[in-house]
Amino acid sequence: MLELQKIRDHTEEYGVALAKRNIDGDTLLKQVLTLDEKRRATQAELDNTLSESNKLSKEIGLLFKAGNAAEANVLKQTTGTLKTRSKQLADTLSAVVEEMDQVLYQIPNIPHVSVPPGNTDEDNEEVFREGDIPKLVENALPHWELAKNYDIIDFELGVKVTGAGFPVYKGKGARLQRALISYFLDRNTAAGYTELQVPYLVNEASGFGTGQLPDKEGQMYHVGADNLYLIPTAEVPVTNLLRDEILKATDFPIKYTGYTPCFRREAGSYGAHVRGLNRLHQFDKVEIVRVEHPKNSYQALDEMVEHVKNLLRELQLPYRILRLCGGDLGFTAALTYDFEVFSTAQQRWLEISSVSNFETYQANRLKLRYKEGNEKSQLVHTLNGSALALPRVLAGILENYQTENGIRVPEVLVPYCGFERIDE
Repeated sequence: MLELQKIRDHTEEYGVALAKRNIDGDTLLKQVLTLDEKRRATQAELDNTLSESNKLSKEIGLLFKAGNAAEANVLKQTTGTLKTRSKQLADTLSAVVEEMDQVLYQIPNIPHVSVPPGNTDEDNEEVFREGDIPKLVENALPHWELAKNYDIIDFELGVKVTGAGFPVYKGKGARLQRALISYFLDRNTAAGYTELQVPYLVNEASGFGTGQLPDKEGQMYHVGADNLYLIPTAEVPVTNLLRDEILKATDFPIKYTGYTPCFRREAGSYGAHVRGLNRLHQFDKVEIVRVEHPKNSYQALDEMVEHVKNLLRELQLPYRILRLCGGDLGFTAALTYDFEVFSTAQQRWLEISSVSNFETYQANRLKLRYKEGNEKSQLVHTLNGSALALPRVLAGILENYQTENGIRVPEVLVPYCGFERIDE
């Protein structure tokens, strides 16, 4: 959520920046400022009313003590009126604050100055590319055909048990999946991230804290009886561990990593671009989360990008990095880099990671601050990234490593899974 004082100080600038997202930011910002003026005026009147009521209460006490009951009773009538007015003002203030918060929830984060303009993913800016696209054997197959031929992923069994988008990994497919999780976690902890195991269900406050609610409410699985949500990413529970905390400057950097399954209701469309592992309702992902001093957050973002690069280099998968345009930028992000692996069999790029800096947007919702010495507490910066999302990484491995005699396993994963090929 945007900071109210910054909206006051940078109204015009913010309006221009939000235009990069192709939304009418000016109207929303003006609504916030109008409600803020009403809030401040109501708060001032309430403070004055309470002050006057307290002053009269003291006078009444002195009058009764001095034996002037008649005069005291007259003043008591006045304090009764003031108390009624105070209740009215408090109710008005609460309603105004609620209305203002609802408008603030509709305003996405301000894009970083480096975010390019654009409307869709076609306008994203490629900033880096690495790795040779392999030359596959004739009649190379997409991963869903390979999975069927080698009996390592069964999409139909998932439909039987749950529905579309819930695959069942079998044999070497399950072991390769587990190998990827362990490999990512080991690399992340070696880079200084503390491994966590967190709940897969979160409460409503956690969803609001990281910005999934109310923006993505329809995309999350909701357990109505308990008002809990299945997590769409480990970012939600991990970041919320620090909700309502005041950190010390010496606590930075805070670096967490965690593996979780992720659950998303997004249905998608039909066609090869969403077949197999390309889009799922349940999938595995290893996440990295950082909480940083504001002056260091963009250096931290660069470090996270380099970390994901190294993972893909070790897996020897061809990849590229995109800087997302304003129209494709996530609601809470100030700047996002997407990583995509090239699927040679599908002849298309597959997104496998997003690395983002949210600046103070999440921290303001989370009430997550830090304090240096005697200075006033300030909002931290939060960041997160996939390191990595497994389905499309696995799809890229199956397709790019296929040969006439089976599927090779990336060398770095062999110690984790215990086999070099999938050939039976």
